[in-house]
Order: sequence, then structure tokens, then C-alpha cells
Amino acid sequence: MSKKQRTLHRKAVFHTQLFFKKHPALPYISKWLCISMIIGGLAGTASAGFLQSLEWATQFRESHIWLIALLPIAGFLVGLLYHYYGKDVEAGNNLLIDNIHDPKEIIPFKMAPFIYLGTIVTHFFGGSAGREGTALQMAGAIADQFSKPFKLDKSERKILLIAAIAAGFGSIFGTPLAGAVFALEVFLIGRIRYNAIFPAFASAILADLTTNLWNVKHTHYHIDFIPKLEFLPILYSILAGIAFGICAAGFSRIIHWTGSVFKSKIKYPPFRPVVGGIIVAVAVFAMGTTRYIGLGIPVILESFKQQLPLYDFALKMVFTIVTLSAGFKGGEVTPLFFIGATLGSALSLFIPLPFGLLAGMGFVAVFAGATNTPLACMLMGIELFGAESGVYVAIACVVSYLLSGHNSIYTKQKIGEAKNRRYESDGDKSFSDL
Repeated sequence: MSKKQRTLHRKAVFHTQLFFKKHPALPYISKWLCISMIIGGLAGTASAGFLQSLEWATQFRESHIWLIALLPIAGFLVGLLYHYYGKDVEAGNNLLIDNIHDPKEIIPFKMAPFIYLGTIVTHFFGGSAGREGTALQMAGAIADQFSKPFKLDKSERKILLIAAIAAGFGSIFGTPLAGAVFALEVFLIGRIRYNAIFPAFASAILADLTTNLWNVKHTHYHIDFIPKLEFLPILYSILAGIAFGICAAGFSRIIHWTGSVFKSKIKYPPFRPVVGGIIVAVAVFAMGTTRYIGLGIPVILESFKQQLPLYDFALKMVFTIVTLSAGFKGGEVTPLFFIGATLGSALSLFIPLPFGLLAGMGFVAVFAGATNTPLACMLMGIELFGAESGVYVAIACVVSYLLSGHNSIYTKQKIGEAKNRRYESDGDKSFSDL
């Protein structure tokens, strides 16, 4: 290198250092944008493949109802898989949340194929479960494999897992804004990690774009009529929010209690889904309907179009609690959408608001109360139903969040700030400690 070239090189280095000194955020943005592109691309692709598989499994089951009789055997096989080879990933979403609080060993990659297979089996043979848990766990397991190659420290690994959760949630439901806020909100009630905002939003948006590029379609919901914002509709929204909050708290408490019963009565874990599978299969054939198994998307859509009976939400709650408490794999969120939407639709019998609006409010509000994520659920309502419903959705989510108390479907979720003075002594505890 000549003297002139060395001089030019020194000048280039100097100006580069000066530029980054004047713009200190650029290295951070550049780094996390690159990481978010990888997370978003991989999580979005995983969600696209999973959604396609889930659609196929659902259609095949509905065309071959006799498969539901094999649910206990399928549950036994999944139970064996997790008991002998997947104990370290069995905690699922709680493992992700726990690692955000206190990063330990890298999450094993096998979490992704295990939860994918377990969830498809659950739906293929007629269990009642959701899909968000699968998307979150696949995204988290895939993303965490990059912790060592990127030489991320503990703090950065927390951000990586938050971004992964955002990507998984945003891509599986087609709601990237809600996905980002959910990831920022879910692990610590009352507090948000602002240093993870950019990676969370970037990963969620890129994951959703990737899923769309694979030409995977999300379900669209529509509220026909939204009343003018006045005193009485606001009052009715508060009353509905109270019902949604009580429902959310009931679901969280009962599913944990039922899970503990299965564990205490049946010591050998693979036998638990056998018993749960028998209960679900017998109930399906006795009732002569598959209305309350699987995701239940057709019934959710129905709740926006007509007034549904009160027992719909209760039966879906029972089927879901038995399925998941027994050890079948899948998520709780889509069943919570079903429970909230059908409960809202039925509440129009007593609350003079349009059943479509009440269904939309219940759709997100029961979820808000069960996961303690009101901000994410407000955004989800706006993304799914339009900004016109925003105030009503917000009222229902906030009231449900407050009325659900200190309960959660995620036991490793921690209480950063108590909801009110009554719960101040619970601060900084996880729900498994209460």
C-alpha cells in the first residue's frame, strides 16, 4: 500500500468513526435489523408451513371423523415423545418467558419440530387447541440458535427472544403490531423493555411479510355495525368487559387446577393424554358435532354474523381445558378467541350492543385478561376489526385486564407492577410463586 493509499485509508476510517460517533444509534439499528431479517424470514416461513399443515389436518379430520376415536392413542404417542426425549422443552411458552427473565442454556432446537408435530397431531385427531403456542415456540427455538454465532450477551439474548415471540405471534395471526407489543408486554406485567422495541417491531413486520409472500391467507373478520360513541354504549362496554374479565380469570384458574389434577392422579405422564383423549373423543361422538374441537374458526366467524347461545363458550372452554391440561400440544389463544367471541355474541341477549361488536370485543378482551396484555389486544382489535371499533375494544380490554386479577395462562409471567394496591405484595413474583 502506497503512502497516498494509507493516508486515504486513515481518512476513511476517521470519517467513519466520526459519523458513527455523531449517530450512535446506527450500529444498534444496523445490527438488529440484520438479526430481525433473519428471525422474520425464518419465523414467517415456519408459520406459513405450519398454517398450511394445520389447514390440511383440519380438512382431513373433518372428512374422516372416525380419526377422533384414535385421539387417545395419538396422545399417548406424543406423551411418550415428550417424556423420553423432550422433557427439557416441555415447558413450552413458559420456557421462553423464563429465559427472557433469566437466560440459561440455549433453547434446544428440537423444541420447534416437537411442538409442530405435537400440535398437528392434536388437531388431526380432534383435540381442542390453538396455534400461537406453536408459532412462538418454533420462532423462539429457531432464533435462539443464533445467540452463539452472533455472540450475544445475556441482555441481547433477552431481546432476541422477545423479537422471536413478536415474529411468531405477528406472522401466525397476521397482526404484526399486536405481535410486537405482545412480545414486549407478556413476560413482565406492567413494564415494557424499550430497548427491544425496534427488534420486536422489525421482526414482527418482516415475519408477517414473509408469511404473506408464501401466499398464506389469514382469516378476516368484519363487524357490520359500530354505534356512535355515547354514554350508554360506553357503559354497556364496561359491563361486557366485566364479564370477559371474569371469564378470563375462570379459564386461567381452571386450566391450572385441572392440570394439577391430571398430574396428581396420573403419575405416568404419557397416560394423561390417553385419559384426556378418551374424554374428548367420547364427548364429541356423544354430542354428534365437531363444533368445539380444533381451532373453531367457522364458529368464531359465525359469532360475528348471528347471536349465538350461551353454552357455546362454556363447551369450548371445557374441551380446551381437558385437551391442554391432559398434555396435548397447541396454544390457548385461538380457543380464547372462540370463547370470547361466542360469549360476546351471546351477551347481546342482555347487553343492547350489536352482537358483531360484542363478539369482536370478547375476541380480544378475554385474551387480554388471560394473558395480561391489554395494549397488544387493543392493537389486535384495531388491526382485525378496524379503527372504528378501537374505543370499544380498548374499554373491554382494560376492564377485562383489571377484573381478571392476578391470574394468567402463563405461570412464568412475572408481575412488574401490580394492577392495583390489593396486589402490591405480589410484585416481582411469577404466577408459579403465588
